[in-house]
Amino acid sequence: MSIIVRPDDLSSPQVQALVTEHLAGMHGNTPAGHVHALALDSLRAPGITFWSAWLDGQLCGCGALKALGDHAGEIKSMRTRSAFLRRGVGQAVLDEIFRVACDRGHTHLYLETGTGAPFAAAHALYLRNGFAWCGPFGEYTATAFNVFMVRPLVPQDSTA
Repeated sequence: MSIIVRPDDLSSPQVQALVTEHLAGMHGNTPAGHVHALALDSLRAPGITFWSAWLDGQLCGCGALKALGDHAGEIKSMRTRSAFLRRGVGQAVLDEIFRVACDRGHTHLYLETGTGAPFAAAHALYLRNGFAWCGPFGEYTATAFNVFMVRPLVPQDSTA
């Protein structure tokens, strides 16, 4: 069965637990004051679209797109549950974010993520999908605990 990625209003206990798991993982791998992951209320803000990913009826991951203005978007809250790692969940969510970002006329996608071994798989996923390292964007500040990436988009760019 294929992975189903769908818009989500963050109302189900399962999805709320996944966001909590994501936040705990970010706080477990990044020093206090350096985590930029969004909590539930922030993920419900205008300008943010959140998706949940499902495989065989089980919640397996999530991701979000935040509108930045100037035809740019930011990837937020990418998470794959540990039981579903290396099964294409992150790629499926990323493909949906690409599709929607292109439909909305975004010309660039940005992201901020952590450093070190816990983030190596995420870095590899983004690099495989055409992201390149860049400097801070928006209101972010570079530290030893974060890195930044960008990927240009073109209208027909619905997959990596």
